Amino acid sequence: MKEIISWFAKGLGIGAANVIPGVSGGTIALITGIFERLINALKSFNLKSLKLLIKLKLKEFAAHTDLKFLLFIFSGVAVSIFTLARLLEFLFVEYPIFVWAYFFGLILASVYFVGKTVDKFSLPIIISFIIGTAIAVWISFLNPATENASFWFLIICGIIAIISMILPGISGSFVLILLGNYTLILHSVNVLDFNVLLPVIIGAAIGLPAFSGFLSWIFKKFKNQTIATLTGFIFGSLLILWPWKKEIYLLNDTGLEILNKDGERIVSSYERYLPDGLNSEVLFGIAFFIIGILSIWTIEHFAKTKNKAV
Repeated sequence: MKEIISWFAKGLGIGAANVIPGVSGGTIALITGIFERLINALKSFNLKSLKLLIKLKLKEFAAHTDLKFLLFIFSGVAVSIFTLARLLEFLFVEYPIFVWAYFFGLILASVYFVGKTVDKFSLPIIISFIIGTAIAVWISFLNPATENASFWFLIICGIIAIISMILPGISGSFVLILLGNYTLILHSVNVLDFNVLLPVIIGAAIGLPAFSGFLSWIFKKFKNQTIATLTGFIFGSLLILWPWKKEIYLLNDTGLEILNKDGERIVSSYERYLPDGLNSEVLFGIAFFIIGILSIWTIEHFAKTKNKAV
């Protein structure tokens, strides 16, 4: 029972991360120790699993796909996404600095805890880390496209977003911002608009098992290089998460702000700055930053305790 609760709780964390731009569900999976098992389970949905299902060998199908594990992980993901989407919309409007500060601390601590799982450091490992960091920084400076609600483009959004969601350090939500459809999809989750959600789900169903097979292979073949690259992704994503920033809105050729279908301005990028003095807002931001670090430390501590007990 404890294992099931643990899986569900980790799913909640992955789901929450996937809703937040700049935070990766894959990062949460990596730091909670289920990343490799998750991608191995996802890649098991192959021809063999299809044959077992057709022959109604359900017990063998469940064992082959690690179905129990996946069901509780993705139950947590679904519950988290559908309950937190509305809450996060509110928090990002009312308390953006505190939310970003918490996740900045969370991800900063993750760099250490994920990076230390590299068995041996060498020049190729360091280069892998630098490449991962450079890619994440480059992504953070990209400007988003405009909103596109066409069926086929939403499928593409689903494929790309789900791939980035399981890659530690690459935020699926941020990728959706770059594709121009983050606000559209977040709103569709809140109002259950399946005209938008269905093609996104189809894309996710296509991309998840297809990419997880490749990721599983490369993780086994080049484990240290992969972890170093992913650690670089996580480190580079800190630029996206910096709490003190001003929103720069998307403009048309005449300099007027472009609005989405709900009449809201579209964020194109951020102007980051250092806070001026230690006012209450800055102090609370620092406090949430420390809480974020302590959250990861607590997860790591309990993970170590559990491993020793086993």
